[in-house]
Amino acid sequence: MTKPVWAACLLAVFMGGAHAQLLIGQTAGFSGPVAAGVKETTDGAKLYINSVNAKGGVNGQKIELVSLDDKFDPKIAAENGRKLIEEQNVLAMFLTRGTPHSQSLFPLLEKNNVPLIGPSTGAMVMHQPVNRHVFNVRATYQREAEKAITYLASIGISRIAIVHADDSFGKDGLEGAQKGFNAAKLKPVAVIPADRSKPDFAKIVPELVKADPQSILWIASGKAVSVGVERLRAAGSSAQIVTLSNNASSGFIKDLGANSRGVIVTQVFPYERSIAYPMVKEAQELAKSQDMPDISPAMLEGFAAAKVLVEGLRRAGPKPTREKLITALETFRKFDLGGLEVNYTATDHTGLDFADLSIIGVSGKFRR
Repeated sequence: MTKPVWAACLLAVFMGGAHAQLLIGQTAGFSGPVAAGVKETTDGAKLYINSVNAKGGVNGQKIELVSLDDKFDPKIAAENGRKLIEEQNVLAMFLTRGTPHSQSLFPLLEKNNVPLIGPSTGAMVMHQPVNRHVFNVRATYQREAEKAITYLASIGISRIAIVHADDSFGKDGLEGAQKGFNAAKLKPVAVIPADRSKPDFAKIVPELVKADPQSILWIASGKAVSVGVERLRAAGSSAQIVTLSNNASSGFIKDLGANSRGVIVTQVFPYERSIAYPMVKEAQELAKSQDMPDISPAMLEGFAAAKVLVEGLRRAGPKPTREKLITALETFRKFDLGGLEVNYTATDHTGLDFADLSIIGVSGKFRR
């Protein structure tokens, strides 16, 4: 081997060792109506991934998260998925955001035998029927919505309205809410569908005011809820607002502004300031060491998903493939995230079933 060739080979080896070797793909709305939540969820994932890489990675290989912005558009999400899976050859898709957006990847996952780990959606379609390629790391929206209605009924609230996005996410949450109504022997005073991308508040708000609810379960994303609440307050309604965990971010609180106090947000992870959960304490300590802001519920979701991803990669061995990763994930039995156990089998990819409620306090933070 001549010296130039030898030198080139040595350089290639050096450069290969300097770069991440485990490519993981993500498509999510880094711009658009859910940008604040997406950033926090991704920051939480990076918090854990960075700490793993700093210790040498997984089986001697570092993880690189390749994130593409789909602007919260399912069509862009599908094209991003194609690029990541078929052109960049990622081992797995990870932490996608949105129900129709994640669904748009299903044909690609099937065609290329690629796992999707920790989709940031609690839609039932991600759980039933079981998709061999989808590994959830959070409870369902139906569970959250049912819990919200059950809670409201338990404190004597009987006049409850529903506003829901007119997509698979909104309809899924509505189905869960209906279970809560049935259990409480109540009926909603209004059920109002809203365009996912351009809600018609000029129509929605008068309908809500006319129905005169004590509380409104608003099943939509980010800006659609915060702007809706602003318009509702301007119209004179003081109805209690409840929304789901897809809005469990400090960015959402910021968007609500002066209207944030008293808004109830369901949660699918423990209280982000409760060190009784080792996972929360670990996230807090890593955030402090990496000069990151306070942990938010959205960050915890990303953190938990990253822990599942890393453990799956570890179990897949030093030469992981897409198939080996899927097989490895299905070996999870009572895998401890730090106070929460993740379980997968060939017939159940739900992972976690934790659900709770929080309220935004005067300090602009979630309280439980």
